[in-house]
Amino acid sequence: MRIAEVIGRVTLSRSLASLRGGRFLIALPLPLDALTQAAQTRSEDLVVYDNLGAGAGSTIGVSEGREAANPFGKNKTPVDAYCACLIDELAVEET
Repeated sequence: MRIAEVIGRVTLSRSLASLRGGRFLIALPLPLDALTQAAQTRSEDLVVYDNLGAGAGSTIGVSEGREAANPFGKNKTPVDAYCACLIDELAVEET
């Protein structure tokens, strides 16, 4: 799972029935230096399926790959990144 910041939303003209009830967000994954030092370094943006209600500026946990399709059970869905959690507070300790 990666931590990302939501920066926008994708608008669709059509979607699959199995994906109704959610929406697609644009998120920027946050590398460790961005989390610890508030650096502006960001990874390449992702399109993430969300049914939890994240909005612009939210910090989220993103599952990718095969794990992203797990919440849909046996229904085949074309999802490669899934918003698995909303993060209210994050503490990073250096060792």
